[in-house]
Amino acid sequence: MSGTRIAAIRLPCVDLDATEAFYVEAFGCVRETRETARRVIRLGNQRIELVLASGAPAAPAPSNATGFQHCAIIVADMDAAMARLRQSHVWSPISRNGPEQLPQASGGATAFKFRDPDGHPLELLQFAPGQVPEIWQAQGGAVFRGVDHSAITVSQTDEAIAFYRGLGFDPSERHLNRGVEQARLDGLALEEALVEVTTLRPAGGAPPHLELLCYRDPPGLSAPAPDGSVLATVLRLEGVPARDGDAPRALRDPDGHRLDIAEA
Repeated sequence: MSGTRIAAIRLPCVDLDATEAFYVEAFGCVRETRETARRVIRLGNQRIELVLASGAPAAPAPSNATGFQHCAIIVADMDAAMARLRQSHVWSPISRNGPEQLPQASGGATAFKFRDPDGHPLELLQFAPGQVPEIWQAQGGAVFRGVDHSAITVSQTDEAIAFYRGLGFDPSERHLNRGVEQARLDGLALEEALVEVTTLRPAGGAPPHLELLCYRDPPGLSAPAPDGSVLATVLRLEGVPARDGDAPRALRDPDGHRLDIAEA
């Protein structure tokens, strides 16, 4: 299927060798490209680019800040995934109480959020029984199956939808996640959290897709990731609809999230 797709998620790193080794050992990523200042690894059919960070370290962004952006990795068995992750000692938890099973009203999935050695937020996600999308069912016996989506915290859902529609993304689902489970999952010191979650599907169809997180309780914080920091994640897009010839290749959405548009 032609059309927009997220070709890779680009993560700035302090130590390429160390970060690459973590992804390979923890999740079974496959090395594809090894250059002095750039690595490409693959999990399932999705690619992650590791590049050297050019700026000073930045403090981790809380889940409700617009500088927050995580990659969601599909797992077939959360217990097995956690057992493998615990063999590494270079990650740090975001979730306050281990994996959380969300209420059925929020999809019923089990999830766990944490940070890799550079501080990039990651999520392990296991769909509820009977609700596993077909694309994630045909992955053999792999525990870690691929990258389902990149989730970004936004200040205004409608504004973000309008921006990404212009790049070939369309909303397919919009709902509210609420409760103590969401607060614990996101590492928020609250009795419960309330977040509007919107799925944006790229016209190209294949994962990863984009997920918008708009926090209502606690309120969202406008705090984009600093330039050059390890938190300055970039989504590399291919197949974007034709734009003006002078349109920039590097873009930022209304909340400062970074995109790189591949030339046609």
